[in-house]
Amino acid sequence: MDPVADALVGLPELGGRDSLRGQVAEALRNALIGGKLRPGVVYSAPALAEEFGVSATPVREAMIDLVRDGLFEAVRNRGFRVVPLSARDLAELTELREMVEVPAVARLAGALPDDAPPRLRALAAETATEAGTGDLLRFLDADSRFHAELLALTQNRTLARTVLDLRSRSRMYGLVKPAAKDTMETAAAEHAELVDALADGDTAKAREIMLRHLDHVRNAWS
Repeated sequence: MDPVADALVGLPELGGRDSLRGQVAEALRNALIGGKLRPGVVYSAPALAEEFGVSATPVREAMIDLVRDGLFEAVRNRGFRVVPLSARDLAELTELREMVEVPAVARLAGALPDDAPPRLRALAAETATEAGTGDLLRFLDADSRFHAELLALTQNRTLARTVLDLRSRSRMYGLVKPAAKDTMETAAAEHAELVDALADGDTAKAREIMLRHLDHVRNAWS
């Protein structure tokens, strides 16, 4: 089997609830995270469209969106190449997250609405459950929902969008070496610790946990 065909095996099937372009983009992101699409390999929109069972247009549009995100680069007359992310790329993304995400979350210490800790604890428990299965994509989905809920509590939509985008880009580094099960379990345990620190109003502890959390991205995920 050639590299392109091999990388396409097992791509997620598309549903019908969102725009086709958005569904394809989401499926491509999942394929990147799961290692189904490999850095340096050129993929054509028609080949991917055939795998998805759709026309080439939404696939091409989705890939252009991912070019803007820095995940693919256009190759003239050939298609799109997955852009390898370097250790420097990851370090820069993590530095930005430390500058923006850590203080934003730490400011929530002692300021959570009464109904927030139960919601966050339920999401933290879900990430722990998915980490236990060892399924990277399911874990990352639960992880993203936990952090989206957390960032929404800052009531700063621009900040939340920015941080979630940085998180998404950081996770793409995982395609080089997918996270081990124990790494996911450690990250999930830190979610529960973080909620406790925020509920207790312990700003210093919340900041320490967030920095440790991001250190996993810089080290364990690389």
